[in-house]
Amino acid sequence: MTGKPETDTPTRLALPRYPSDAGVHPPLNTPEYGSSRLRHPKQPLQLLPQNLTEVTGPLLGHSRVGELDHDLTAQHPGEPQGQRILVSGQVRDSDGRGVPHTLIELWQANAGGRYAHDGDRHPAPLDPNFTGVGRCLTDADGNYRFITIMPGAYPWRNHDNAWRPAHLHFSLFGRAFTQRLITQMYFPGDPLFFQDPIFHSVPDPAARERMICRFDLDTTVPEWALSYKFDIVLRGREATPFEEEDDD
Repeated sequence: MTGKPETDTPTRLALPRYPSDAGVHPPLNTPEYGSSRLRHPKQPLQLLPQNLTEVTGPLLGHSRVGELDHDLTAQHPGEPQGQRILVSGQVRDSDGRGVPHTLIELWQANAGGRYAHDGDRHPAPLDPNFTGVGRCLTDADGNYRFITIMPGAYPWRNHDNAWRPAHLHFSLFGRAFTQRLITQMYFPGDPLFFQDPIFHSVPDPAARERMICRFDLDTTVPEWALSYKFDIVLRGREATPFEEEDDD
């Protein structure tokens, strides 16, 4: 049997496009945030098309998450110093649906406000039982949970007597390294909000509030750990502010 195929047009990878969440995410250049003046792009951004290789590999699955990766208090022989806390929530899309099997990474300062990093020169003590790094995958409904300690505030020399409010860093991956978003989670009632230019680099006051977790007594473990809820919304009117803008 012979004959021509129905079409001679090769099949091409169809990649999704999303509307920009204008006014939600911080601008790349925020003068009050000193280092952004040096780090922000000086030339127009160039679109780097994502092809099949970029969006399919390497796969980020269960094999990349260790048994204790979600528990930052159990990764060393002893217990870390500080107030033990639980941080949990749901990753949702713009339609309110949970995003399953998404890799979440967390990093933070210790209870004294110091990172386990060679570049941190804050004279607070290091904690030999706390590295400050964790990861987990969301479940089938987009839920996640970490066990960690309350981070301390720390000085950072951005301006006179500058201190960062206590915060956690979150990194979210889709199915590949090119699909990465980064945000910060703050704690309610922090007295340092008013003087923090990173927190205020988010232009919308309502969006800034979405970076603040809420205390949740119902999920607190009696006599063991306090609990905080932090939902992460990827897009739409309720989107969590992220550190990178869309190229368009």
